[in-house]
Amino acid sequence: MRPPVMAGEARIEAIRERGEVRMRLYGQRAGKLRCGANRVPRGAVVAAMLAALAVSGCTLTDTLPKNSQQNFSSSWVRADDPNAEIGKREHPLVLAKYGGEYRDRHAEGLIAQVVGRLVAVSQDKNQLFRITILNSPKVNAFALPGGYLYVTRGLLALANDSSELAGVIAHEMAHVAANHGILRNEKQRSVEVGTEVVSEVLGNSVAGQVAKAANQIRLAEFSKEQELQADEAGIRMLAEAGYDPHGAARFLQTMQAYQALMSQADSRFGDISFLSSHPATPERIEKARRQARGYGAPGMGESGRDAYLAGIDGLVFGDSVEEGFVRDNRFAHAGLGITFSAPDGHRMENQATAVIVTGPDNMATRFDAAVLPRGRTLEAYLKSGWIKGLDETSISSLTVNGLPAARAEASGGEWHFVIRVLQLDRQVYRFITAGPAASTRIEAESAAIAGTFRRLGEAEKSALAPLRIRVVAVGPQDTLASLSAKMKGVQSPLRNFQIFNGLTTGEIPPAGTKVKIVSE
Repeated sequence: MRPPVMAGEARIEAIRERGEVRMRLYGQRAGKLRCGANRVPRGAVVAAMLAALAVSGCTLTDTLPKNSQQNFSSSWVRADDPNAEIGKREHPLVLAKYGGEYRDRHAEGLIAQVVGRLVAVSQDKNQLFRITILNSPKVNAFALPGGYLYVTRGLLALANDSSELAGVIAHEMAHVAANHGILRNEKQRSVEVGTEVVSEVLGNSVAGQVAKAANQIRLAEFSKEQELQADEAGIRMLAEAGYDPHGAARFLQTMQAYQALMSQADSRFGDISFLSSHPATPERIEKARRQARGYGAPGMGESGRDAYLAGIDGLVFGDSVEEGFVRDNRFAHAGLGITFSAPDGHRMENQATAVIVTGPDNMATRFDAAVLPRGRTLEAYLKSGWIKGLDETSISSLTVNGLPAARAEASGGEWHFVIRVLQLDRQVYRFITAGPAASTRIEAESAAIAGTFRRLGEAEKSALAPLRIRVVAVGPQDTLASLSAKMKGVQSPLRNFQIFNGLTTGEIPPAGTKVKIVSE
């Protein structure tokens, strides 16, 4: 979540889509909160407006240690590659949508070693690649034409050894080699929102590039045939590079298990975007296994587990400092110095453009932010055109925990909205609560959530820190219960521990084995 920029006109609507309630904001040029996007189970009530811009006054590297400031992915694209312009054009949009570049010298070194081995056995030795770790909790990897490859830190957290990571990267390199990205580019759309605001307010600053999170790049899916071609070429590269070729199938199996878990639980730490564009069907997994067996039995090649775990030890997991944190139905952001919470029985999600709270009885609340234009009151701001169906007679002034605030109501079709806006310095924070038009609970729902908004104390800000992947050794007395008890900030800790370590149900890792946990 990043401080907002100037607001403009928009309209708000609510629709029912696939059994969900969705609130959408059209034509919006307001600043939005930079939050990690999350998958929402079908049937949940979701307030998911189209959002524009959230901007940080800091660069991506402001908080990085000096030894991790080197430009890991700056030297890569072949000068005579005619496809490089496509990747070059889309690269800033990818960075913006996925939280920028994640910098960690250990993880970067791990990936560089894997890529080097794969390039040595690739069909085109002259193809150069630009590898970027994206600062996103989403589990994803993809490629753009010209050798631009991406993996998220969410994917790095889920993989269990170097051969699994190599399987993902080899698959994406195969897409590049086969020019699948060029074919996909014909279906790919890049939609820019709020460009004028970025230009006028931020110029060409690094923060301005990050602010292009409003530019939504949408990658079309590869065809089934293209996916199978990339699988086959990637597994061949794994074997020829000396990695365990079964790593590709293992990772697809892990992804399938993780997707099943997320479909049953609060997907707080990002959706399974890799499976959205790379479906891991049972048939595909079995085909990958059969192909790998053609090169040898599992374990014949190198897994590189120890080196891999050393490379991701300390990796940020879930929400980052820039996004703010959702813990126990409470959102807190140290940079903005704000917090609010949701009542018991509600679910809070830190999404790409807002914080979403869903509750019983088809209630949904969206929290985001904008910059209040100079000289404009909150009451005038509510009338400025961004709320379709606004009842101007409902506008009233109030105070929330010592902060000036205003309230209004709006209607749209079968839905009724209660909007509360609060001012802190020049920023306006917006709580938009939607519910069925006949409901008598919308006002109480809005007040219960917005009424908890307040400034953070200095001690509270200092205490906020991200979750991280930690590598620990299994002790002689450890059990699944004791190991899973070390998992912090995740629901279903036992199942998460098993999936994150590639364990089957009931499998206990031997004493002395290194395993991953999520820790504060």
